[in-house]
Amino acid sequence: MIDVDRVRLMTRMASYEATDGKKNKAIASYFRSDYLALQTIKSILFGTIAYLFVLAIYIVYDLEVFMQDIYHIDLLVFGKDLIIKYLVYIIIYTLVAYAIYARRYSNARKSLRCYYNNLNKLSNYYDVMDEELK
Repeated sequence: MIDVDRVRLMTRMASYEATDGKKNKAIASYFRSDYLALQTIKSILFGTIAYLFVLAIYIVYDLEVFMQDIYHIDLLVFGKDLIIKYLVYIIIYTLVAYAIYARRYSNARKSLRCYYNNLNKLSNYYDVMDEELK
């Protein structure tokens, strides 16, 4: 006889494995500190690339004005201003990224814990079924 609860549980587990399961298993394969460090470093790298890209677009957009004013601008002040803006941007970006990835890690661990609990339930279904057949 088909056990409806067992079929539902297996369907739910198969759906989880097909959608979020692979991603969550990859996330949970790291220790929390290692995962957060890796993602933070990647965020800093990509944040730096984005900052340089936006800076290049800004300079190209006002290239004529920039070239006319380059001899009148104090380059040290301009450079310090860019570095300060970069540092503020990257600190905020990194803090937000850290919070997002910490939440993703905890959510992945929670959902995997639920998945493994469902595996235990399924195993118990089969154990009960084996006991009944004996």
